[in-house]
Amino acid sequence: MAIDLQSIINSQLGVRLVSFVGRTIPPSIGYRIADLVAEWIATRHHSKLVRAIRTNQWVIRGAGPDKEALDQAVRDTLKSLAHSLYSLYHYIHDPKAIHNMVDLNPVARGLVERPEFSDRGLMLVGLHLSNFDFVLQAMCMQGMKVFVLTIPDPQGGQRMEYEIRKKTGMNLVPASVNAMRHAVKYLRQGGVVLTGIDRPVFASKSRPRFFGRASSLPTHHIHLAMKAGVPVMIVAAKLGVDGRYHVRTSELIEMESDPDYEQGIVRNAERVLKDAEKFIMQAPEQWSMSLPVWPDLMDDVPA
Repeated sequence: MAIDLQSIINSQLGVRLVSFVGRTIPPSIGYRIADLVAEWIATRHHSKLVRAIRTNQWVIRGAGPDKEALDQAVRDTLKSLAHSLYSLYHYIHDPKAIHNMVDLNPVARGLVERPEFSDRGLMLVGLHLSNFDFVLQAMCMQGMKVFVLTIPDPQGGQRMEYEIRKKTGMNLVPASVNAMRHAVKYLRQGGVVLTGIDRPVFASKSRPRFFGRASSLPTHHIHLAMKAGVPVMIVAAKLGVDGRYHVRTSELIEMESDPDYEQGIVRNAERVLKDAEKFIMQAPEQWSMSLPVWPDLMDDVPA
């Protein structure tokens, strides 16, 4: 029977263990441990986590990689994820180090310096690219005021992570019908709402195309932007050869109306995802989404 690594990693025990390693072990050893753990997980070929990463990497690389190339892509992705987790927990209580490790482009710097409410609201969307959680904390520590929509009803290890993030000053709100109403109001007042766009929602009826294939990705951010009449902007991070996280942003993506509202939601979601593809392809091994974005393709990937 395949080990459910995803459940173990997201459990309270898993989060406590990662937090302990991050807090107590120096980087010279911590990153080596991260590599060893990533290499071990990569050998668990039948685990849901490895199969999901393998499928995601296969799709974004054009469904062309053979078994050996995919094996390497999975190892590289897991190492990137492990390094990100170690860095997050090692530096989480060191604002100065976090500040020095993040390089903001001029637009991202403007988001940090932006007042809570401006002339027009902004729907900010992020990707699980590089160490985005680390970057978000850095931007909030430097003064960014943003309404952050998170996964609904976090439990276990995810609840622990939620509480840790709250202590750093983030305005985190688990997604719900009421939270969505508040988010629309916040946007209409001129505030910034942030959420992720690449974590699959398997109960969703919408199937926006991503890398040319129908996906299980969410569209709630488009609903919010259209309801509030605000543009969408992508913000993403990339780990550079200098060891710093470089934050990049997209142009403002204005929402287009459609006589068929649901069709308009999907069409606008695909316009945003098309820009998101460009960020991911600059560093595909840093896209650490470990849930299947294309679950119906998992059996098609070279085993």
